[in-house]
Amino acid sequence: QVQLVESGGGLVQAGGSLRLSCAASGGTSSRYAMGWFRQAPGKAREFVGAVNWGGGSKNYASSVKGRFTISRDNVKNSVYLQMNSLKPEDTAVYYCAADAWGPGHSDYTRYDYWGQGTQVTVSS
Repeated sequence: QVQLVESGGGLVQAGGSLRLSCAASGGTSSRYAMGWFRQAPGKAREFVGAVNWGGGSKNYASSVKGRFTISRDNVKNSVYLQMNSLKPEDTAVYYCAADAWGPGHSDYTRYDYWGQGTQVTVSS
């Protein structure tokens, strides 16, 4: 069983930056791809980006490509989402998720474990 805890959300003005962190514990015998998703009120959960276990393969949603960067530190069992040039439409609850032995899917149904989410609000 893997526990995921996100942190780093908050309120930021448009054009600003935030760095989200996701700390994982438990289940370290498996190799997990990690994904970031977000969900705004009244909208479906949306893929943001994902990284494979080794960190060498990353993919991003087109809406964030060039602005957001995923990284991971397997020694610290953590994954990060650096968000730059934030826009009001980036406002959402952001979730990290773990996919055992996966490559880093964009389909949220492929993920086995989820964090509780952290709120990101971008003001115009």
